Amino acid sequence: MVGIGIDVRVRKTRQLHVIQEVLSQAGRPVSVNEILRAALTRKDGLGIATVYRTVKALIKDGSIVVVDLPGQTPRYELSGKDHHHHFHCDSCRGVFEMDGCLPDVEGLAGPGFAVRSHEVVLYGTCAACGHRRRKRRRSKRA
Repeated sequence: MVGIGIDVRVRKTRQLHVIQEVLSQAGRPVSVNEILRAALTRKDGLGIATVYRTVKALIKDGSIVVVDLPGQTPRYELSGKDHHHHFHCDSCRGVFEMDGCLPDVEGLAGPGFAVRSHEVVLYGTCAACGHRRRKRRRSKRA
C-alpha cells in the first residue's frame, strides 16, 4: 500500500485504514460513492458521512487531491503523482488516468497568454466497456 500521511487530528480508525486502502488500490480517481462501495466489501457498517469526513481530512492532510471534471461529481486520487490527464468513459462513467501530456500544450493558448496549469480530459469508451460492447455485437450476429 502506498503510504498516506495522516493529519494529527484524524483518528487512526479501521474505517480510515479501509478508505486509505481503497484509494491506494483503485489505480484511478474515484468518487465518494465508489469509495463507499469498495470499502463496504472490507468493513461492514461504514457510512457515507464517514467517507466524506475522511476524504475531507485526507485532502486537508495533503494525502489526496480532488479531480474535478466538468459536469461530474468530484473524484479523488492519491497526491504526489507525476503530471497526467484523465479519460472519462461515457458508458460506465469511470474516470481513468492517462500518463503523459500533449507536446507544447501551453502553446495552444497563443501569444501573450501565460498558462498557470492545464487539464486535458478525453471522453469516450474505456477498454472494458468497449470489450463488452464488441462481445454483445458478436453474440447478436451469432
